[in-house]
Amino acid sequence: MKNLKILALIPARMGSSRFPGKPMKKIKAKPMIHHVYERVNKNKLLTKTYVATCDTEISNYLKKNNFNYMMTSKKHERASDRCAEALKKIEKIEKKKFDIIVMVQGDEPMVNPQMITESLSPFFKNKNNTHVVNLLGKFESKKEFLDKNCIKVICDDKMNAKYFTRNLPLKFYNQSNKLLGKQVCIIPFSRSMLFKYIKLMPTFFEIKESVDMWRLLENSLEVKMVPTSFKSYAVDTKRDLIKVSKIMKSKSFE
Repeated sequence: MKNLKILALIPARMGSSRFPGKPMKKIKAKPMIHHVYERVNKNKLLTKTYVATCDTEISNYLKKNNFNYMMTSKKHERASDRCAEALKKIEKIEKKKFDIIVMVQGDEPMVNPQMITESLSPFFKNKNNTHVVNLLGKFESKKEFLDKNCIKVICDDKMNAKYFTRNLPLKFYNQSNKLLGKQVCIIPFSRSMLFKYIKLMPTFFEIKESVDMWRLLENSLEVKMVPTSFKSYAVDTKRDLIKVSKIMKSKSFE
């Protein structure tokens, strides 16, 4: 397993519908994309780390700081599609094929490098039967549970995802239920599964919920969920940015 070539890809674009320009919004005097890249790149299992972007404002900053990046088309609606395009180009430049592609959303500035190790664990335990993994976080409050930007995941008893949704009635809120949690967007794909993904047509629930993973579930493909021991908050709104900034500036944050 030590010979596995693992690529971290961070999809980032300025045109977010909920929070335009968020990759370049500053936390501790640095753009958010800077924090994501640096924290991801600390993981020792990774062969390479790249940002996949369609915006020159982001790529110019990355180039200035000697961060790896790959330009992609502006047409992509899904981060997974953007990553697949970037992968093809990166493999030509790096002159190697990667076995696993870890997609880390560019709005996860609190990502701990060990979260990537957690997400890769099923590949090390059962490589032949693992094709895509998501991390599963705990809800911090009823308010977070009801937030439409927080993607809720319902799992079966084998910890495979059965349902992703932005809306669940409050009666389902249960912090002790191990089969219910929030999606944390650190998502390893096997190389073959990422390329299979882009050959599949967008699906009903993928579009309705705006969740990439539905394309797999609606084609009867498994998505393995792994509980994470780390707290993380995605930045989807200006309010999230303020919250995350305060946490990352605190002495307790590592």
